[in-house]
Parts: sequence; structure tokens; C-alpha cells
Amino acid sequence: MPTRYRDDPEAAPSLRARDRARAMRKQATEAEKRLWWHLRHRIPLKGSSFRRQVPLGRSFVDFCCLKARLVVEVDGATHGTDEEIAYDAARTRFLEGQDFQVVRFTNTDVMTAIDDVLAAIHARLTERCPELLP
Repeated sequence: MPTRYRDDPEAAPSLRARDRARAMRKQATEAEKRLWWHLRHRIPLKGSSFRRQVPLGRSFVDFCCLKARLVVEVDGATHGTDEEIAYDAARTRFLEGQDFQVVRFTNTDVMTAIDDVLAAIHARLTERCPELLP
């Protein structure tokens, strides 16, 4: 199993990464703000706390539930180019190698079908971490 920050301080994000994550949280897109509100208020599983803009490896993930090792990415229009698709695929392979599961939604999904997005996240959470069930 991959090293966890609390077990190995050497694996913790750098001060620079933490500062960048803080800045990114302040510059969230409308879709990220909307999903963040819903993750905090509408996911009914006790212990399924999510974090925003979490530094993992050399990049930052939009949302992460560390207990379930679930990453939720919200992709905007810039994620449609061949270069971005390849970059996202490489990030996903890295995260999966760290025992994370990655689920992606578009900004449009979040803004127009939030209930479907939440249902998909809820299903992944209960699949990855059954002890979260009420």
C-alpha cells in the first residue's frame, strides 16, 4: 500500500504545494463550487469527508476522499484536446498506481445533472469503502 502522509512525513506535500492548493481553492470554477457544496451537504455517508485541490504526486486533484481513496475530477472545456486527454490518462494511471480510483465528470454534468453525479460518487464510495454505509 502506498505511503500515507501521517505515516511518513517525507511523503507529505511541500509547503509550496500546499500554498498552491490553497490558491487553487480560492479560484474554483462554478462547477467545482457547486460540486463542493453538494459533496459537503448531500453525500449521506458518515466518514466520507472530501478535500479540495489535494496535492497527489506532481499534480492536484479536484476532490479526494482519502478514506475511500477516491478522486473526483471535474473537467472543463480544456480537457477535450488530444494533449489534455493524454495528460489526464497519464495522471489517472499514476493515481491508480497509488491505489486511488478516479472518476471524471464534465462541468456540464455537474451543472445540469448533479443528482446523477452524486449518485455515481455515492456508488463508488460504497463500493470502495463499504464500512461507510449508514
